[in-house]
Amino acid sequence: MRKVIVSNLASLDSYFEGPNNELDWFVVDEEFFAYARGLLRTADTLLFGRATYEHMAGYWPSAPRDEIADKMNHLAKVVFSMRSPTLNWNNSRFVSGDAVEEVARLKQEPGGNMVVFGSAALASSLLQAGLIDEYRVILQPVLLGSGKPLFPNVRERLRLRLLRTQPFGSGVVVLYYQRA
Repeated sequence: MRKVIVSNLASLDSYFEGPNNELDWFVVDEEFFAYARGLLRTADTLLFGRATYEHMAGYWPSAPRDEIADKMNHLAKVVFSMRSPTLNWNNSRFVSGDAVEEVARLKQEPGGNMVVFGSAALASSLLQAGLIDEYRVILQPVLLGSGKPLFPNVRERLRLRLLRTQPFGSGVVVLYYQRA
């Protein structure tokens, strides 16, 4: 069975975007890029909510060519939304139905890992449905004070088990969790 991995950056106060959608506080250096390359090498599908998809589709097709850009541009992409996005990024398809049902179906198919980047509402719904196999929080050494929470709409207590940590020289720490 395929795994679903959620990989999201977060401030120490649990926001993945600033109050005005800013992302300029992310620490992205060679250690971060090495992490991203390793994750993408295990994946064959990316899962997105509409807003994150549109943000990523605005960057990756014209990004400087490297292993990360090549993977981001060539992997299959599934976009979950109630309204149809403009699908202008290679290998993208839109799903307007139940994300939980579709991801459960996709998990049964052969293939590599499926990765959710950003898309906090999608990630939260999949987490509550028990479809996330691994949750990676890339903890950034910053406090934002406000913004968009990493875990919106979680309605019940979900116990997680820490699998391992990966500290970077920049102060960033990747926390690897599974549902307990």
